[in-house]
Amino acid sequence: MGLLRMAARTAVVAGTATAVAGRVQRRQAAKWDAPEAPEAPEAQQYAQEAPEAEDDATAQLQNLATLHTQGVLTDEEFAAAKAKILGI
Repeated sequence: MGLLRMAARTAVVAGTATAVAGRVQRRQAAKWDAPEAPEAPEAQQYAQEAPEAEDDATAQLQNLATLHTQGVLTDEEFAAAKAKILGI
């Protein structure tokens, strides 16, 4: 009786693991196959803001500082962009 119970328990565990793995695989496949449309409006928003900031070096530096503090720019990228704006 104990051997039968152990075999049944193993079958249930293996079936559950297979079901969970299949669901994870389908969810990841759907995630990778999904179009990346939400990113496009954000890019357009930044593109529209960029011409206004190009006219004023102070605004550009403030924008760079914001990006740097948010972690978007590394220290080296920030220094290079700052030097380019300041003409150094």
